[in-house]
Amino acid sequence: MAKAMLSLLVHLHAALLFVPEPAGAGAVYSVVRYGARGDGASDSTRPFLRAWADACRSPRPATVYVPPGRYLLGRATFVGPCSSRAVAFSIAGTVVAPAGYAWDGATAGQWITFESVVGLTVSGGTLDGRGDALWACKKQQPRGHCPTGASSLTISNARNVVVEGVRSVSSELFHVVVLQSRGVTVRRVTVEAPADSPNTDGIHIHKSTNVAVYDAAIRTGDDCVSVGPGNSNLWIERVACGPGHGISIGSLGKQQGMAVEAVQNVTVKTTWFTGTTNGLRIKTWGNSKRGFVRGVTFSDSTMAGVGNPIIIDQHYCPDGGCGGAARGSSSGIKISEVEYADVRGSSATPVAVSFDCSRSNPCSGIRLRDVRLTYQGKSGRLQAAGAVSSCRNAQGTASGLVVPPSCL
Repeated sequence: MAKAMLSLLVHLHAALLFVPEPAGAGAVYSVVRYGARGDGASDSTRPFLRAWADACRSPRPATVYVPPGRYLLGRATFVGPCSSRAVAFSIAGTVVAPAGYAWDGATAGQWITFESVVGLTVSGGTLDGRGDALWACKKQQPRGHCPTGASSLTISNARNVVVEGVRSVSSELFHVVVLQSRGVTVRRVTVEAPADSPNTDGIHIHKSTNVAVYDAAIRTGDDCVSVGPGNSNLWIERVACGPGHGISIGSLGKQQGMAVEAVQNVTVKTTWFTGTTNGLRIKTWGNSKRGFVRGVTFSDSTMAGVGNPIIIDQHYCPDGGCGGAARGSSSGIKISEVEYADVRGSSATPVAVSFDCSRSNPCSGIRLRDVRLTYQGKSGRLQAAGAVSSCRNAQGTASGLVVPPSCL
């Protein structure tokens, strides 16, 4: 496992080291020609936006090029639709957020956004969100006293988009967000943030369809990949996660309202988890909000000292903020047709497989196939007591070698 993860990380970082100026790809609009300065101190927001505007107006394939250097960029939204459906944003240097940058107010914001663009490629370079100041505030101040923060890169209301070879470090909030979009591929992305950085999800997908994530190395303080409501037809493959909270579907059902929260047809394949809080997780709040999760496959996963390798939590309540009554209530989200195949490795807790499902909407069609998990504890030593499974309101089957013995 260590060799596989090392090979993946070397491959990812090699792809980030060199991004030449685009050649033979139509018109090239270098931000330097518009006045951007790669000194890390001069505000380059207007040059970036002007270069984008000209590239977006081009009737032929066009590229916005960010040469080597450090470019200070304030909040920027690059808006389409563009005249050409082959527009690229190629970064050879580092784009940095202003010092102390924080979204002003309780609502989460965005730092760099690509909005309503069809046929976009964002490639290479480093995005430095400089989130340290906001993390420190959240650790020191009571909840609600600090700004929520800003996600570093958001793809919104877009189609046929590729994000590749991007390195995102120290985002205030989520690193990469795919929002209300279709046909998006995220590949060879590296995410880096401390294990204690709050709400710094690596890749977050929300209300989107036909999204694929390949070859990602994610070290962060929250979910490595998080799948929010309204998603369908997702493919996540070859992701190395740790530290972090694992790969999560949810949370679902937090906000009350008329809309049904649904997630369906999700495949998570060939993943590595090292020292994460969770591995493969589905989480919903314990309330009456209606919705469903169905048609999910988790396969070929390796766990190393993971707190909860396999977990469904339908009484999700972080930080104990729900109160006893709310935590005991029954989730309105129905979970069905979820398969775990070829999952192996070690759990840092005795309960390696936990299905804590809704009383009123029991989990159904849960399948375990060839699951081999041991309990090694925090010391990394194999524990004589062995790992166990825990089931509540869960129905399903187990086949092949399943360790610990299934409680389904």
